[in-house]
Amino acid sequence: MSTTSQSEGALETRGLEPVPDSERTARTRDLFPTWVAANISVLLLTMGASLVVTYKLNFWQAIVVATAAPLVSYGLVGLISIAGKRGGAPGMALSRAVFGQRGNLLPGALIWVARWGWETINAVTGAYAMLTVLDIVLGVKSNTFLIIVTLLLFVVTTFAISGLGINVVQKCNKYATYLFGAFSVLVLVYLAMNTDWSAVFDRPAGKVSLMVAGTGLIAAGGVSWIPSAPDFTRYLPRTASSKAMVASSVGGAGIVVLPMVLMGAVMAVSTPDLASAADPVSFLGEILPLWIAVPYLLIALVGMVLINSMSMYSAGFTAQTLGFKIPRHWAVSVNAVISLAFGGVLMLVAKSFMGSFIAFLSLLAVAFSAWVGVFGADMLRRTEYDAKALLDTTPTSAYWYTGGFSPAAVAAWAVGLGSGLLFTTSDWFTGPLASNNPVGEYGLGWVATIVVSGLLYVVLPKPAVPAPAGADEAAEERAPLAV
Repeated sequence: MSTTSQSEGALETRGLEPVPDSERTARTRDLFPTWVAANISVLLLTMGASLVVTYKLNFWQAIVVATAAPLVSYGLVGLISIAGKRGGAPGMALSRAVFGQRGNLLPGALIWVARWGWETINAVTGAYAMLTVLDIVLGVKSNTFLIIVTLLLFVVTTFAISGLGINVVQKCNKYATYLFGAFSVLVLVYLAMNTDWSAVFDRPAGKVSLMVAGTGLIAAGGVSWIPSAPDFTRYLPRTASSKAMVASSVGGAGIVVLPMVLMGAVMAVSTPDLASAADPVSFLGEILPLWIAVPYLLIALVGMVLINSMSMYSAGFTAQTLGFKIPRHWAVSVNAVISLAFGGVLMLVAKSFMGSFIAFLSLLAVAFSAWVGVFGADMLRRTEYDAKALLDTTPTSAYWYTGGFSPAAVAAWAVGLGSGLLFTTSDWFTGPLASNNPVGEYGLGWVATIVVSGLLYVVLPKPAVPAPAGADEAAEERAPLAV
């Protein structure tokens, strides 16, 4: 793969290979619009409505949930993103140092498959946004042909942006942040002036267990970004502030998640069907006046394109770690085709979008959390990564360990994953320990996954951390690493 300089605005040709120090000129403040854009989704409105309608929470409880969810999930995003500046490589490439060259294929394959579902959900939501605009502006009703065309347009646009690389993705994120912020203020003002606030504030409080479960529901989206976090920090210099990285991640996500979840909760008081709508978008045309609904839908559409572009950008790296011997921008096309196919099935066949979405989120959080527990625990003892060993997939690699596997990491990951599923409830799967205990009743299966996998990895005997090749020479040429 090419190792040429990634000039501003150019097609990013760098794949899994770590970014050299000379090219690591990004800034921590660029992470703020990145995580703003990662959350510009009308699905947050629907999830906010679910807190009121399904979880029976009141407005004040919704505030607590909408504050805690991004703080927890994007706090983890920020912490794991520190590995990106340490190693200068994508998350799933750095994961080879933890699991071994072959062992990494196990969590990598699961995360890649989980991304299919996440990208499908985003593609479907984007297609619904286009269909809703066509309906309320031109009076064109949805049909099979339009569904296929809008879905295809969304996926192709996503592929084009994600294929160009990190510079294009971040530039689009910055502009989308400004647009979204301006129109969100308009929506908030409209709701403030046209909402029956006595009905909002008079709702009784719900169960504490459902508050915790609701926090997990909102946090699941953030958890899905954790393995990708280093992908967006690998161009940061080694001296970048870790505190600023975490703060930018939490702040960028929180400034979107909090108001959108609360907007959904407020809307649900007067429109309870919002939480169970056939699609997650069309309700905006009924609740908001046309002059706000149309531009807001278009901005939401842009947001969904950017979310999917970021996801596919990372998915391209994951595909490469699984052995796809193609450039990153072509590896992205694999996920694009899959999301197009699955999106067609969800829009044309599935009966309940939100039911499928919430069931998927429940399992998605557990699938990603098993990796998070092991990788996060490993970061406590590893501050550098061997660039040569990351790319060497033969027995000569310092990350080959035992037959290509790190037994401690693989065992901790598998046990953590299994433990989390035991406590998880969804429409698709219910674990045998999902009731009659606080972990199951509070929807904490994903938390149990992180705790079990992380603690088990800490106590199991692990391979020694190999010194990066040329570490002595490199240490003389650069300032000490910021931890």
